[in-house]
Amino acid sequence: MTRLSLHRIVLMGSVLMILLPIACALSAGQPSQPIDPCSVRFPTTVPQIELQLLASGFTRPIYVTHAGDGSGRLFVVEQAGVIRIVRDGKISATPFLDIRDRVESGGEKGLLSVAFHPKYKENGRFFVNYTARKQGVLKSIIAEYNVSQTNPDIADRAERVILEIEQPFANHNGGLNKFGPDGFLYIGMGDGGAAGDPLNAGQSLDTLLGKMLRIDVEREPYAIPQDNPFVGRADVQGEIWAYGLRNPWRFSFDRCTGRLFAGDVGQNRLEEIDLIEKGKNYGWRIMEGSQCYDPPTMCNTQGLELPIAEYDHSLGCSVTGGYVYRGRQFPALIGHYLFGDYCSGRIWSLTEDPQGRWTMRQLIDSPFSISSFGEDEQGELYVVHYGGAVYRVTAK
Repeated sequence: MTRLSLHRIVLMGSVLMILLPIACALSAGQPSQPIDPCSVRFPTTVPQIELQLLASGFTRPIYVTHAGDGSGRLFVVEQAGVIRIVRDGKISATPFLDIRDRVESGGEKGLLSVAFHPKYKENGRFFVNYTARKQGVLKSIIAEYNVSQTNPDIADRAERVILEIEQPFANHNGGLNKFGPDGFLYIGMGDGGAAGDPLNAGQSLDTLLGKMLRIDVEREPYAIPQDNPFVGRADVQGEIWAYGLRNPWRFSFDRCTGRLFAGDVGQNRLEEIDLIEKGKNYGWRIMEGSQCYDPPTMCNTQGLELPIAEYDHSLGCSVTGGYVYRGRQFPALIGHYLFGDYCSGRIWSLTEDPQGRWTMRQLIDSPFSISSFGEDEQGELYVVHYGGAVYRVTAK
């Protein structure tokens, strides 16, 4: 080999040594193929999550959601009767809605949720769930409101009440309104309160208490969908979608599969997560979670649906149902159902395997009183701290 050839080889090697890191750097800078959030049904990741402050300064916040209108706004519900807008982490000075003069608040009472119509961008309709006392009787009120025709950040205070449900006691009011993927409004109703369901409302199909309801708000005051499971049966409330619930405080739909997950608050032993399905009986007050309650032993469990997850009161005392993560920013979270406990601040994930078995893992032990989880239009998740703040869920 000539000295010139050797020189060329050394020169080419030097050029490659220079170009290779540049090529690698350019390759690393290219965005990877994005993951379709709906492609993950059986996640195998074990994410590490953090909670990053989004906004603070709220008074007893208990819910956060979006309007589905592309505005990027979040709407935070304060228990006393106020809905506030958060835009880019900043709270609007003027409330979106203030109905404190109509709401009876305190304990488990108050303005408990808001659900924006699936076509809110076109029709400006939204539906609230609150407690009020009328002629001395405590009631859960489901009412429709509209956004102002002149200001998208303020609602018109004119109200159309579509459903009133008498509450025999001050607690176990349920309180969440949420539109399902079918366009119908689902309403979670507690068993009416006190302790131990003294009215046996959970198992009684002639009352709306202790149920998951499903109604059509496209007719006035509302209509009962004809495919509801108990339509046409005598002495049965046609609004009922599922029953045997104690207090389904927070529930959600997986935006990819349509499955309905609910956190049902327990009595004094077990907190549970249920997959709510048409016409099924989730056991209360016969059972608390997977255990007999009334009677305390040898209860008849035939026809009852068991929870997909539960935990005892060594880990918390009041479950707060969450969401299946279907965002894009944190791939490790995709397909995980996140939920928490109001008392302990713990947050867990639930994942399913191809055999239908569920695994529950604790992700974080937070210092917060978790009153709710929330989801924005892109599927990113949030945690509401009853002490006055909303946090964004991040993961790695």
